[in-house]
Amino acid sequence: MTTPLGPDFIALQVRNLAASRKFYLEVFGFEVSAHCPPGATIFKTKPTPLALREPLHALPEEGPLGVGMVLWVACPDADALHTLIIAKGGVIVSPLADGPFGRFFVTSDPDG
Repeated sequence: MTTPLGPDFIALQVRNLAASRKFYLEVFGFEVSAHCPPGATIFKTKPTPLALREPLHALPEEGPLGVGMVLWVACPDADALHTLIIAKGGVIVSPLADGPFGRFFVTSDPDG
């Protein structure tokens, strides 16, 4: 069968692995997998694992990365997560709102 089934693993290339890892650990509370290769952090996210990694090739030195890509993260209480992100010093790009799939907001990670 040659038809793709869908995303199986998501990896974000980041400028500063330590800073991005800290953000996803402290702000989102993700748990790190025991199996992380050098230069990468893999989180135990469900249903699809999320990883941060050092770039495979040069990235722009400035500006947001991943322009045009949106990563939706499921959470049972978007309002509480929104409050937590603000308390932890995170940046809210778009405020809480009701959408077709429930409550949502937009935040940015250290790379935008």
